[in-house]
Amino acid sequence: MYQYNNFDKNFISERVEQYRDQTARYLKGEISDEAFQQLRLRNGLYIQRLAPMLRIAVPYGAINSEQLRAIAEISRVYDKGYGHLSTRQNIQLNWPELEEVPDILADLAEVGMHAIQTSGSCVRNVTTDQFSGVSADELVDGRPYCELLRQWSTFHPEFEWLPRKFKIAINGAKNDRAAIAVHDIGINAKLAKNGKPVLDVYVGGGLGRTPVIGSLIKEDLEEEHLLTYVEAILRVYNRYGRRDNKYKARIKILVRAMTAEAFKIKVDEEWHQLKDGPSKLTTNEIERIKSFFVDPEYPLLENSKKLDAYAVTLLQKELGEQRLGNRVFNTWVANNVAEHKRPGYAIVTLSTKPTGVPPGDVTDTQMDKVAEWADKYGFGEIRISHDQNFVLPDIPQQHLYELFQEAEEFNLGQANIGTLTDVICCPGGDYCSLANAKSIPVAEEIQDRFDDYDFLHDLGPLDLNISGCMNACGHHHVGHIGILGVDKKGSEFYQISLGGNQGNGASLGAIVGPSVSRHEVADVVEKVLDVFVDRREGDETFLSVYRRIGIDPFKARIYDDAS
Repeated sequence: MYQYNNFDKNFISERVEQYRDQTARYLKGEISDEAFQQLRLRNGLYIQRLAPMLRIAVPYGAINSEQLRAIAEISRVYDKGYGHLSTRQNIQLNWPELEEVPDILADLAEVGMHAIQTSGSCVRNVTTDQFSGVSADELVDGRPYCELLRQWSTFHPEFEWLPRKFKIAINGAKNDRAAIAVHDIGINAKLAKNGKPVLDVYVGGGLGRTPVIGSLIKEDLEEEHLLTYVEAILRVYNRYGRRDNKYKARIKILVRAMTAEAFKIKVDEEWHQLKDGPSKLTTNEIERIKSFFVDPEYPLLENSKKLDAYAVTLLQKELGEQRLGNRVFNTWVANNVAEHKRPGYAIVTLSTKPTGVPPGDVTDTQMDKVAEWADKYGFGEIRISHDQNFVLPDIPQQHLYELFQEAEEFNLGQANIGTLTDVICCPGGDYCSLANAKSIPVAEEIQDRFDDYDFLHDLGPLDLNISGCMNACGHHHVGHIGILGVDKKGSEFYQISLGGNQGNGASLGAIVGPSVSRHEVADVVEKVLDVFVDRREGDETFLSVYRRIGIDPFKARIYDDAS
């Protein structure tokens, strides 16, 4: 992980004191609501339906055990004893008191954390694959590029007041786990024929009212031009993006209006003036940042003088016997454990999606336990996925069963990662003042209806995403099954879409038909699954069946059965 130096620490501390003074003046009536709105947004504070919400920055989803313990303590002292993992790999507090936020920010600063640019019309938290640096399918580690962009964009004087919020995601693996196609800028890092990292740059993706898959405008960009090319994109957006209508202010609208080809021409014209300027990265700077993301010194595993093929075989045999002896553990390994690049280790995803709990919500006790497990079994590092789960990136295989048992005890051992009940869900009408309908109760009804390990395993990988309004914080457009809350004359209804996909071969879901009432949603999902099970061939996934047979069979089952 990147380690904050004295400059970083002083910078954050000074920012806290600035905001403390701004908050005090606002509470005395010396700053207007309108003026304070922009000040609080720049410090991650929203005013929600019931209380303020503070969004804490977790750059590229990486956090250490000390930081997670600090957030757990903050949630106990200043909130209601829990936090919420967001789809931008951040952590949110839902109940802070406005006058206590400066104290929260001061406590965060003590462990090298902040809430800077987690909201507002600026470059937001840059996200990446939650398995970066450890996955077996990784080609290039995206974290150094995220850190370079974080340092460059924080309080950038030209881009702190963009037409609208701006989101960047970076993927460096064969499988895109960062959803780069639906970001304002999506970057795919890969290796050129000469073995050096190069970047493919996509622009104009996004969800919300106008969902769009991003367009590829630059292939094989050398890594030294990461900042210069991104700067060129932002300059064009800042110059031509609309500011008269917030619903048409995102870069995706500009790219569509200009066409991707014309937008690329504008960017290239700008870039040629910048490419050899001060933002061009030197080899020394690239290597300096990459030095923060080197592999830990993996110790020799217990009972083996060296990790040779024989030792790996013994570990796998022991794990196999444990899986045979515990059916739920076997399912947990199949769903929640990913292949590590180093033999003898594994990547573990801890599900925050037990039935009856709002997806992404974690208690202070759970945060403390995750921090404890990160120290006990790994190297003190935790990741937050944009699927709203915790990830422990370096777990020795010999400790998987012990970790699973502890995770089960603290309600983090659900074997449902990548399945139907691993729901991505925004806070919806229970918290958000923008929502048209509630999201959390719908997620809970679906989880309760289909809470069966064997059934979920038989269905295979299936993304179900729920948003409470068109802002699409739940990414419903790219769910294999997407659910959108809509308002019909003051009543909550839900629109169903099918066929979305956020990874490789990204696609937007197609709306099935008229919206349905809340009590019908779980029934509709069941009908959709019935069609899938009836029509699949062999081990086909839901997405492959949908793409093969199209939407009509699903539509017929949903609406013909209802008539």
